[in-house]
Amino acid sequence: MRTAWRVAQVRAAEESVMKTLPGGALMQRAAAGLARRIADTLPRVYGSRVLLLVGPGNNGADALYAGARLAARGARVDALVFSPDRVHRAAAEALYRAGGRLDDDAPGPSAGRADVVVDGILGIGGQGGLREPIAARVADLADVLHRAPVIAVDMPSGVDADTGAVGGMAVHADITVTFGALKPGLLVGAGAVHAGILELIDIGLEDHLDGDPALYVPDAADIAGWWPRPRATDNKYSRGVVGVATGSDKYPGAAVLSTAGALAGPAGLVRYAGSAAHVVRYHHPPVIATEKVSDAGRVQAWVCGSGLGTDERGYGELRAVLGAPVPAILDADALTLLADARLADWMRERDAPTVVTPHDGEFQRMFGGAPGDDRIGAAKALAERIDATVLLKGDRTIVATPDGRVFVNPTGTAALATGGSGDVLAGLLGALLAGGLQAEHAAVAAAYVHGLAGRRAADSGPVTATDVAAHLREAVGTLTRR
Repeated sequence: MRTAWRVAQVRAAEESVMKTLPGGALMQRAAAGLARRIADTLPRVYGSRVLLLVGPGNNGADALYAGARLAARGARVDALVFSPDRVHRAAAEALYRAGGRLDDDAPGPSAGRADVVVDGILGIGGQGGLREPIAARVADLADVLHRAPVIAVDMPSGVDADTGAVGGMAVHADITVTFGALKPGLLVGAGAVHAGILELIDIGLEDHLDGDPALYVPDAADIAGWWPRPRATDNKYSRGVVGVATGSDKYPGAAVLSTAGALAGPAGLVRYAGSAAHVVRYHHPPVIATEKVSDAGRVQAWVCGSGLGTDERGYGELRAVLGAPVPAILDADALTLLADARLADWMRERDAPTVVTPHDGEFQRMFGGAPGDDRIGAAKALAERIDATVLLKGDRTIVATPDGRVFVNPTGTAALATGGSGDVLAGLLGALLAGGLQAEHAAVAAAYVHGLAGRRAADSGPVTATDVAAHLREAVGTLTRR
């Protein structure tokens, strides 16, 4: 599993490493990796045009040293220096000696035809977006930035490295080459969109990073390793039974979609409880359907809320779920009902794990404010407040645990922003909990597979929740065959 680290942790690690190396060695490691990635992006190095956007400090120096390496190989390198009085002098001299050109007013004549643009304006310390006069100068380069691939050095300039927030103008990169460790801002929020493709260059920080990571980033091997698999001695009950209390006469589709998600998971049996029982029986014959939670029988986990309604009946069903001594997933209407202080008390008093799955609007109702730019911090704060695992839905879904750990899902896609998609996710999550996974692993695994299914569905055109449900089994199969 990959990890991402806060700016303070990365800087402390860099200082620790530099004490063991000759002066400038760490910067040369970064520059070498950056130069290689730029060279790989070019059709050829000799004769290609490279435009460096150079700010003050180490980020600009990395770009200049990388440019020097490329100029020595025959590339035409122009460096547009935004703060001449603060430029890294040794790096600038290295580029000049290698045949590169430095400008502090406008890029040279070849820059408008650049084959690649390197963003070395701001590094991991940048906050609040690009400021004037740099913002205006970057805006003047819009045509160049649009025509040529843009490679960001460590972070796209203007993106907050710890949160992914973009408080103003920021560079949109096609590729971000980051050094030593991933940063949270490359993986969440607007920062993930601005970062493009990520490449991590090892400069020797791994053994010097102290404390807990800011984020954990699962990969397919992690999900496959967690996924419950049937044993030769299993029966449908021992594999886990998931209860689904969703849907209503008004919203029967929510019942159908959430049970479809549950059926795609590893549980051996799905029990449905709700007023849409007749519709569920028609669409999903394997599901045992009853009218009420109290009639459903024994389960190992409950999914509750999608299309449930917020009337007295919905209130009573949610209360029955919260009173059950098994893990519960609360989604949609269940989250709205939790505004009732009585139900909120019931949830806090539960001994069994609880997972809530809000989108931004539901989060605001629960927390009293929108997630804002710091989605990591917002999810952590809600998880601590309600003592539950929080799955904050979005293009990069975040899972926060009550003990402070945070995961980010790398498979997300905007195509999943469609009605009913969350119902499918909740059902799958319930099946994973019933199958025996810990709450955080179940939430992370469900988000990962749900994202894969969304991506597969998007390959065929506009996505509906029915499409997502249909691709879940294929996504699960891809993982479990590993």
